[in-house]
Amino acid sequence: MLQVGAVSYLNTRPLIYGLQQRLEGIGNLSLNLPSRLAEDLAAGKLDVALIPSVEYFRGAGRGYRVISDAAIACRGPVWSVRLLSRVPIEQIRTLALDVGSRTSAALVQVLLRRAHGISPQTVPLALEQLPESVDADAVLLIGDRAMHPPEGIYHEIIDLGQWWNRLTGLPFVFAMWVARPGVDVQPLEGILQQCRDDGLQHAEAIARDEAGPHGLTISDLQRYFTEHLQFFLGADERAALEAYRAEVVAAGLLDADCAGHSPDRATSSTEHDIR
Repeated sequence: MLQVGAVSYLNTRPLIYGLQQRLEGIGNLSLNLPSRLAEDLAAGKLDVALIPSVEYFRGAGRGYRVISDAAIACRGPVWSVRLLSRVPIEQIRTLALDVGSRTSAALVQVLLRRAHGISPQTVPLALEQLPESVDADAVLLIGDRAMHPPEGIYHEIIDLGQWWNRLTGLPFVFAMWVARPGVDVQPLEGILQQCRDDGLQHAEAIARDEAGPHGLTISDLQRYFTEHLQFFLGADERAALEAYRAEVVAAGLLDADCAGHSPDRATSSTEHDIR
């Protein structure tokens, strides 16, 4: 039985639509935080996981491979990944990073370095910790709680998807379906695409189910799924991954040796691999 892990955030709902049912007889699905999924994949507890792009770079030396063109990306404002700053951006000296995602944590540091030439001291922001309680000039928030930031506290609130797009002209890829070496993923290839395609076709129904529990309107959530988020890994997304990898290495957040090969050069026998 394949052990499959997916991100537990709202942004994965269209991507994993019906996945549990389609895995019946071939695998089990578990939901967790992006960082924990990466740890479980590295430890062999998972065979396939939807992991942050920066963790794919780190795992390239282990033989990780991308197995689907289904992904979590954006081509502008993403809404659920934001930098909240109490001071003008160029004055940030301390930065609290949401512990839930390493890709977004690296992204905000890349953007601050590239746009303003600053590298703030970082501190962790625990999942149960209120962002306004942390002693830092700025806070990175991801996931559902980034959609409803506290009002009247912050000097600036910046959407990281939009910021990256303005600086690079590229989309941004947050997470991809990745398999560890030696795992036969052939049964999953079509399933992951079917779930993504069906999820997008049922975006309105998903929005109706999820809007209330997350304090959002149905129209806002449907727009989030269909406009803010992109779920396809195409040529532009592959270029964006390579650009992000280079920026992370240049910022000293990822060793060049462990960054591995470009996603464009990933090798696999599956037709859905990135090549």
